[in-house]
Amino acid sequence: MDRFTVLYQLNNHYFYIGCSTYLLADLTLSNVQSVHSGEPLGIYDAKTELFQWEPVRRHYYNKLSIEEQARHDLRIIRIVHQLREEAVAAVLN
Repeated sequence: MDRFTVLYQLNNHYFYIGCSTYLLADLTLSNVQSVHSGEPLGIYDAKTELFQWEPVRRHYYNKLSIEEQARHDLRIIRIVHQLREEAVAAVLN
């Protein structure tokens, strides 16, 4: 499984694109809207288990309190984990 996960939303559903490098993930994030018509959310790094919000969302995220940031981070990381687990399960079945 790829280390980086580009997360985006389309029609109130979450989708992701796996990328092997951060450079590819960053490029993919910048093209999600034009290629997939999705709303880019950010990049998850499976090695560090950190989520980096896309630039516009990061601006608003940085204005939140530490508690609100933690709540948003936990929620989005759970979504990424679920999507990745579903993809692995689909391959194994």
